[in-house]
Amino acid sequence: PAIITTSGTTPTKSFTTTETTSSSFSTNTETITTTTSGIFTSGSTSTSGSITTSSAFTSFESESWWLCNCTKAICIEDNIVQVVPIICNPPPKPSCSNGLSPVPVIDEDGCCWHWECDCYCTGWGDPHYMTFDGLYYSYQGNCTYVLVEEINKQVDNFGVYIDNYHCDTRDIVSCPRTLIVRHETQEVRLAVAKPNTLQVEVTVNKQAVALPYKKFGVSIYESGINRVVEIPELKMNVTYNGLAFSIRMPYSLFGNNTHGQCGTCNNNTADDCMLPNGNIAENCEIMGDHWQVVDPSKPQCSPGLVPSKAPSTTPVQPCKESSICELLFGSVFEPCHAVVQPDKYYAACVFDSCVLPNLDLECSSLQVYAATCADQNVCIDWRSHTNGVCSYQCPSNKEYRACGPIKEITCKTSEQNETSTKQVEGCFCPNGTMLYDSGVDVCVKTCGCVGVDNIPREFGEKFTVDCQDCICLEGGSGIVCKPHECAKQNKTICDGEGFHEVTVVNSEDSCCPIVTCKCNTSFCTAKAPKCSLGFEVYSYIPSSQCCPVYECVPKRVCVHQNAEFLPNSSVFVDKCHDCFCTNEVNVSTQLNIISCEHIPCNTYCESGYELQSVKGECCGKCVQTKCVIHTADKSELILSPGEFKNDPYDNCTIYSCVNIHNQFISSTSEITCPAFNEDSCKPGTIGFLPNGCCKTCAPLDSSTPCSVRERTDFIVHKGCRSANRVVMTECEGTCGTFSLYSAEANSMDHSCSCCRESSTTVKEVELICPSGDSISHEYIYVESCSCQDSECNNSQSSESQSTEENDEESTLNHIKRAISLTAK
Repeated sequence: PAIITTSGTTPTKSFTTTETTSSSFSTNTETITTTTSGIFTSGSTSTSGSITTSSAFTSFESESWWLCNCTKAICIEDNIVQVVPIICNPPPKPSCSNGLSPVPVIDEDGCCWHWECDCYCTGWGDPHYMTFDGLYYSYQGNCTYVLVEEINKQVDNFGVYIDNYHCDTRDIVSCPRTLIVRHETQEVRLAVAKPNTLQVEVTVNKQAVALPYKKFGVSIYESGINRVVEIPELKMNVTYNGLAFSIRMPYSLFGNNTHGQCGTCNNNTADDCMLPNGNIAENCEIMGDHWQVVDPSKPQCSPGLVPSKAPSTTPVQPCKESSICELLFGSVFEPCHAVVQPDKYYAACVFDSCVLPNLDLECSSLQVYAATCADQNVCIDWRSHTNGVCSYQCPSNKEYRACGPIKEITCKTSEQNETSTKQVEGCFCPNGTMLYDSGVDVCVKTCGCVGVDNIPREFGEKFTVDCQDCICLEGGSGIVCKPHECAKQNKTICDGEGFHEVTVVNSEDSCCPIVTCKCNTSFCTAKAPKCSLGFEVYSYIPSSQCCPVYECVPKRVCVHQNAEFLPNSSVFVDKCHDCFCTNEVNVSTQLNIISCEHIPCNTYCESGYELQSVKGECCGKCVQTKCVIHTADKSELILSPGEFKNDPYDNCTIYSCVNIHNQFISSTSEITCPAFNEDSCKPGTIGFLPNGCCKTCAPLDSSTPCSVRERTDFIVHKGCRSANRVVMTECEGTCGTFSLYSAEANSMDHSCSCCRESSTTVKEVELICPSGDSISHEYIYVESCSCQDSECNNSQSSESQSTEENDEESTLNHIKRAISLTAK
């Protein structure tokens, strides 16, 4: 036996190997039995053990092979085997450019491990991006773009894409609408159901699916508020909640082999703005346009079509950021500041609050920062500090938690199976309950069964659902059902008019309908009668019957002339009575009694009016029969038609009244006296004419024949006046006038004569005007006068035989005649 002691790089461990070999040789083959005993010491712990191996193989000098527990055997020479333990020193911890903590990764030998920076890309808001290497930028494109694709294709049909849309009315900024994940034969779409919400719908190959979903290497499930697409073979997952997304991929599989809007995953931000041709763009806003893909729903977008102007990523006008953004630097998020810097999330929050102040998109920046902190095992309960702006409502059967498990414990899983310590926010079952199953959203206190009715059942519980008698059993399929058995029913017989058999739901057992008698009045033969005025149909159904019985009952109204009147309402009987409907009932007619009172009449009429009866009216009417004249001294004269009367205080004013077509018209006449010169009268001859108005020289008891009379006076014409008085002449005197009865004509005969000029001459006189000029004026000089006949008309015959115009002329003639007679 050869004894070899091998020490690794750690001096606290020593191995002693003792080998005993017995061989049965054949060509190139030997059987080796190795017994290894060793003492392992590490710190204060001592372990002793024995390893025995038995195998048949051929080994050559320096050949090695793995034993177990990271131990390697090396053939030295002459059947001497050296056992070498693999000692792993902790590697130095690197710094990740994306600000996240590195993750330990097992080496290919399965023994030692090293640090790697995961490829972690996220986007949120309108939208803001953080590349795999932590480069922050905003991009407002309105097309479908590549987020991640492999540079050197290793996986068949692999990529993650984003469909953006303008989420404001001004088409300035964009928001993520759909996240697309492709892997081999499947295309998963995570689409927001309603803009700017956390409602996400999931489809696979354009078909809606229920979660959790697992097929062909792709797993989709809910994790808090997120929908997660996981590809275990690639050790990657994609999350999306309608406002934000994240993509996590292992560096070991995708390091230096990604391009798209998420950049190149190599822990270096210098090449994150890489274009499809491999060149580096000036900034990632320009780079974003070059990653368009063909989308039939967006014909305005085309790969290679780059906008002439890069979209703006900063507010045009300065504004005061929302107080929500200040929480990022406050005490609420302070526990995470040492792990993840909030600067870039704060910049995104300020941009969202300024550009889209009414959409509350700044909440997405806080949400993504909190999710990133939770990914680094720092949980922040932040929504309660936003005064309800960023609140999250859970269903009634769930409660909100800022820090919950990535995969909630269910009755089908156990807590020991979940090794991840990371947490997410979302809606979870209340304390004391757990989710029944990842595909059954029901919280239960004890694990039993949950059927299609989503009602939890305990083991051994019996129940009826969908008319099946079921029992919840532990094991197997859980719920076992058989057709529901109905109790035996007695035969139902329906008698009586209107009744018929119907099948109805049994209130005690909805699965077992029962036959009962139901009333249908359409089967009844009796019809409702037609009642006379004042009566209405009253119907009632006697006990235990179906068909109604009809009666005409009084409506307690009054009836008059085919009309009904309610009590206390007016009833028109005739014009001479005021009637109303009373509440008293006529016993014989069963109708209410109408009470009437005679309407009182007015018998007083004003002066000039008389009360006359009117046909069809119960009261007389005041009708005008005379003219009512108001004189200058405010006295009142009442004249009958055709009557003339002098003013009591002025003989020169005469009032008259005529009736023309039942219209009483009064008129006032002023007597115009002829020119009178007292100097031309002899003393004692001055008097009044018979009218009592005009003066004259002749004695009142003598008649003056018609003759020429001279007088001297100034002539005034158009403001000019004669220099001296001028001799002027006029006709003056009386002529014979009479009215007498003619027996031969059996009527009155009239004779009228007027004193007027018979011959005249024209004379000329000089007038002086106010301006000093003089003009020549001609005037008429009467040479002789004589009595000349004039026409006398009968006023009554004239009224009855002429038109209204002749009536007015006749009235005027009456007045003139009256004046003439008075003057005579």
